[in-house]
Amino acid sequence: MPDPLGLLRTAYGDLSGTLSSLTVEEGWVPTGCAGWTPVDLGFHLLSDARRALVALNTPSPARADTTAVDYWTAWRPPAPGDDEELWSTRIAASVHGGLPGIAARYAETSAAVLVAAERVRADDLVRTQGRVLTVADLLSTLTVEAAVHHLDLVAHLDRPGPAAEPLGEVRLVLEGLLGRRLPAGWGDVTAARRGTGREPLTDADRAGLGKDAGAFPLFG
Repeated sequence: MPDPLGLLRTAYGDLSGTLSSLTVEEGWVPTGCAGWTPVDLGFHLLSDARRALVALNTPSPARADTTAVDYWTAWRPPAPGDDEELWSTRIAASVHGGLPGIAARYAETSAAVLVAAERVRADDLVRTQGRVLTVADLLSTLTVEAAVHHLDLVAHLDRPGPAAEPLGEVRLVLEGLLGRRLPAGWGDVTAARRGTGREPLTDADRAGLGKDAGAFPLFG
């Protein structure tokens, strides 16, 4: 079984390296998140790393009510025309010094998350976004978030994507949500993109999935 902290260390390290490698000009190209540039996406990633740091320092006496899989049931792609998050992210990102400033803050914050994760046990319970889950499950959610957004970041750039191990975790979560294996012909990148609605299902996909095709996207 993959080590949750090891997976997150890989996901964060690779993503931070890619984000830091982008030029100022590359900060304004499209990404795999409709309407978002790397500047916007970088700020979103920074916010998520900050949330992770808070979560790892927020122990909970309550019993776990969320797992690494069902955490994602609340996250659906935005409806067409729903620009509220786009604009709030753009405004917030604009005061963080552009892409270089955001990338530097992400690097130090994500590194701090990894240190904090080393100081707790995998079965400790923590709270985030009103839910309680184990540290191991929290780290899985952070790995999945980082891997999917790493794919978004490089969608229109000549940069390496996420490593195989974090992408494998994305696939496991998607299959957990679907309740069955994803099509064997899908590589992990395809699984991540189609499973989250970033790439449409083909007619052959729909035929192979049958009634399960209606569950897509599994999260967004």
